[in-house]
Amino acid sequence: MQYALQGSLFGSLEPSVDGSFRGLTRVALDDEAWVDVVPGWLTGADELFSRLLDVVPWAGRRVHMYDKVLDQPRLDASIARDVRPPVVEEMRAQLSARYGVEFTSVRANLYRDGNDSVAWHGDRVARERPLAFVGIVSLGARRRFLLRPNGGRRSVRLDPGPGDLLVMGGACQRTWQHSVPKTSSTEPRISVTFRHAYDDV
Repeated sequence: MQYALQGSLFGSLEPSVDGSFRGLTRVALDDEAWVDVVPGWLTGADELFSRLLDVVPWAGRRVHMYDKVLDQPRLDASIARDVRPPVVEEMRAQLSARYGVEFTSVRANLYRDGNDSVAWHGDRVARERPLAFVGIVSLGARRRFLLRPNGGRRSVRLDPGPGDLLVMGGACQRTWQHSVPKTSSTEPRISVTFRHAYDDV
């Protein structure tokens, strides 16, 4: 699978994770929900992008949208242990240790161009849990990542780039929604997503 990606100066390095979580900033969304942001948590993001592009079994899905069944506007797949690059397993272990939960699900989304997107939603891992964590590592193009309280109102904008880590925590999945909107950008992006309390590993 081939997608054009404008590489960064440090993106072709051997992928590695900063276990110190240096530079972490917590964005308080309200009294119960927050997002941790760690710029450049992963070095060698372009190299990992290329590896995942080749080994992940990318597939499109059909989704129910109101009264229609439509193609999901992106590709996704689980990253099974037998094809998981060692640095992805290291990311999973580092996140599990820091946040005190076992991240059992490792999945990836491929946004092929600016037309691929994710509509407003909260992840099902936490809709009935008082607290939960969802980690996202961005590879490839920088894309807007928006969060808003359930019911709408003004959104909070983040712009994760290659190697950046976002961790949504607290009541975020239960009381807030997030999305990746369409953009005029033509470069591809992969998001590697870590969740706990899922069955697929």
